[in-house]
Amino acid sequence: MGVRAVFIDMDGTLLTKANEVTKRNKEAIHMLINQGIKVFLATGRQYDITVPYHELLGLKTPMICLNGAAIYDGYNGKLIQKKTIEIDEELFHRITAEEMCNVIVHTEEGTYCKERSEEVNIWTLEGRVPPKYIGDLRHANYGEVLKYSVNTGKVSRSLAKPFTEDKEVIHWNNGFELLARGVSKWSAIQTLIRAYGISREEVVTIGDGPNDVTMLRHAGLGVAMGNAAKNVKANADMIIGYHDEDALAVFFESYLINSYSMNLGNTDLG
Repeated sequence: MGVRAVFIDMDGTLLTKANEVTKRNKEAIHMLINQGIKVFLATGRQYDITVPYHELLGLKTPMICLNGAAIYDGYNGKLIQKKTIEIDEELFHRITAEEMCNVIVHTEEGTYCKERSEEVNIWTLEGRVPPKYIGDLRHANYGEVLKYSVNTGKVSRSLAKPFTEDKEVIHWNNGFELLARGVSKWSAIQTLIRAYGISREEVVTIGDGPNDVTMLRHAGLGVAMGNAAKNVKANADMIIGYHDEDALAVFFESYLINSYSMNLGNTDLG
């Protein structure tokens, strides 16, 4: 069975440390598309800082954003699927107000931030869309939430603990994210491959972060970047080079380009 779809994470995978797509990676992606393989972006980013790279690559496929909480049409940017999260807002904002941290509330309409940060400033430059609100989030007027991001600068499992029972919690070295139960990049991928008539075995996923674990584990071939953490690599079938080294292009050129009929199940990629 051949490869029909490739889902690529952005930060730490597609993008260099300077948030750029290298010429070689871009050319390799175009060769995949010309070969008939569908290429998708699957990211934790919100839409406005995903679409510039989607356009740069000339993609027309839907975009998976906010770790699977949102899927956007690749032609007109319309939100075609959303999975909202409901939490005890009073508890959440009381806990995070007492911590030295930034909180970002991601909604369909835009982002709401506890404070301005370097990360938020970079997002504003990339997407040319500033946050809708910066300040005490207990006074913010936002609607349905797709994702909560909490940046504490360190692992914060105890801070996230009150929300782990019935929510999806993604732990990072600098904080955590909250999603509705059952939401992940892989859940969004399942939605898309069903729509395209693509089987799990025909899917390749590539990523480097804890938000990529589900899609690396369940795809026909899960590929982890060399810069991924050990626990992420442990869930992958294959480990390639670093995101600053054209590793995507090397992988595509070696295993997928001109190898459309490759049978993943019988190929030793280790």
